[in-house]
Amino acid sequence: MTTRGHERPSLTVHQLPLIAIVMYALALGAWVALLWRWVPMPGGAMDVQMSDPGVPEAMAIGHGPVGVGLYLIMWGTMMIAMMYPSSVPLFRLYNGTLRGTARPAKVARLSALLGVYTLVWTLTGLLPLAVNAVIPLISVVGERGSLLFGGVLLLLGGYQLSPYKYQCLDECRSPFGFLMTYHRPGIRGAAWMGVRFSLFCVGCCWALFAFMVVAGSMNVLWMAIIAVVLSLERTVSWGPQLAKAVGVVAGVAGVGFVVVSMM
Repeated sequence: MTTRGHERPSLTVHQLPLIAIVMYALALGAWVALLWRWVPMPGGAMDVQMSDPGVPEAMAIGHGPVGVGLYLIMWGTMMIAMMYPSSVPLFRLYNGTLRGTARPAKVARLSALLGVYTLVWTLTGLLPLAVNAVIPLISVVGERGSLLFGGVLLLLGGYQLSPYKYQCLDECRSPFGFLMTYHRPGIRGAAWMGVRFSLFCVGCCWALFAFMVVAGSMNVLWMAIIAVVLSLERTVSWGPQLAKAVGVVAGVAGVGFVVVSMM
């Protein structure tokens, strides 16, 4: 692991390394697959109803292990589309630490880091399935949709303003600091870093994804909005201020929905 002063220049090179190009290309491909509905789901071809809250989860649960597997493929594709672009700085910087490493070893370490990161995010798709297995989102939205949206918005608003959000956000915003703290050598070390970084990312973004599931996990408009928000939170200088603003707006909107549901 090189020193802080020696690694800073790797952030200012003008030519994107191959790992960055690959990640941007994979993210673009994932968006295309989602927009053109190439991602398979149980129950036949996808239609507009797939964007309704709870529909993908209900279809997956209703088709057993095959449905769950296809849902995780869909969810993993969504995570590639939404999370890869804002994660490029870490992978690009880690790629810089491998200069002088033989190409096969370099590819293996980068693949381990990226593969574990993707796997952890894909497995988070089990959470909305588990919640829907206990409390079907379709029935709740139909009966008390305003209260549900209000509650999730209040949860989002509270978490966006919580200290834990900013502890995780700081790790996501500082790839150099992350590598200085958590860098480990070898393939196992890269996989371990993938676990650590993905957990920080989940800790930073889970409330946004909870809202996305309630709004409709295949609702491309909300996916795009949330992808832009979480990317800006993690990459621009005013990202923490944006996170706070999102928290305030979500909290106010949540109160409004709850009040409406009680009228």
